[in-house]
Amino acid sequence: MLNLILAVFLMADAGPRPGPWPMRGYSCPRVPSAIVIDGVPDEAGWSRSAWTDLFVDIEGDRRPAPTFATRAKMAWDDDYFYVAARLEETHLWATLRERDSVIYYDNDFEVFLDPDGDSHLYTEIELNAFNTVWDLLLVKPYRDGAPAIHAWDIPGLKTAVHLDGTVNDPSDIDREWTVEIAIPFDVLAETTDAACPPAPGDRWRVNFSRVQWDLRPIGDDYVKVDGPEHNWVWSPQREIAMHEPEHWGIVEFVEAGGEAVEARVENAAEWHLRYASYHLARIREAEGRWPDEFDYGPPDVGPEAPGSVAFWSDGTRYTLRMEIDGATCVLTEDGRFTVEVRY
Repeated sequence: MLNLILAVFLMADAGPRPGPWPMRGYSCPRVPSAIVIDGVPDEAGWSRSAWTDLFVDIEGDRRPAPTFATRAKMAWDDDYFYVAARLEETHLWATLRERDSVIYYDNDFEVFLDPDGDSHLYTEIELNAFNTVWDLLLVKPYRDGAPAIHAWDIPGLKTAVHLDGTVNDPSDIDREWTVEIAIPFDVLAETTDAACPPAPGDRWRVNFSRVQWDLRPIGDDYVKVDGPEHNWVWSPQREIAMHEPEHWGIVEFVEAGGEAVEARVENAAEWHLRYASYHLARIREAEGRWPDEFDYGPPDVGPEAPGSVAFWSDGTRYTLRMEIDGATCVLTEDGRFTVEVRY
């Protein structure tokens, strides 16, 4: 059995791809007064925030660059986490007007928030060019067996969209749509162990996605062209799967923006624990249980492992652990990642 497990692990061509490294980083400044949510990010407070790099394909440089430019920026105060986005678009299009519709059936903009970075109880918000909102709570990623709570709403959520062009009119060429969102900290506090509002220096895991469909004008309307949608994101994932929070960007809350945000040692530890978990998932799929033994061999890409990986399993559960300076990083079979600080 052990020889088979090691053989599965060592077959590089058959094994899972490592996740992108490093993930994106963003320095998120505090604003002195509340931002007016009208869909146009031109308030003085936004001048403190830099635009992100251009979004890329969800699979990173393995796929062509997006056709249209997309950027986002972030800010915060004592009450809200603010997001703005600019989405270049030559043909503005939307169909869904009922709240909590499956918004990605339209072209959309999406926000993903995991304040405590454990990959459990995270928030997703989607909206289209009509400013129709779908907000939901993920107990844990779909891969780890938990459903989304679609009935969960965010009281006090503020969203607005501004259209630079005419929606659903194939006769002209449009320019862009812009988005502003204010997410109340008091609601997020119900779903996380992280401080809400955060303190300067706190870090969250965040990502943004843009779903874009190819369209064909038919008369005075549009129809989707046969084929899959495009998925363009801020921080690339290793595959077409937004619900892998370990690949989301790192957002650090600061008093004033401008400082570079880089991954820390616990991020490198999680990267290796997650990579090990991808292999364990393949073994379980083949064998019907978690293995009793597992030897981790780091890939040639990605960060240097800051410690060795320890593995425990009873066949139905497992724990991966890595000791780093002053803390122990832990990943369990349900996908939850935690950092246990040693005093």
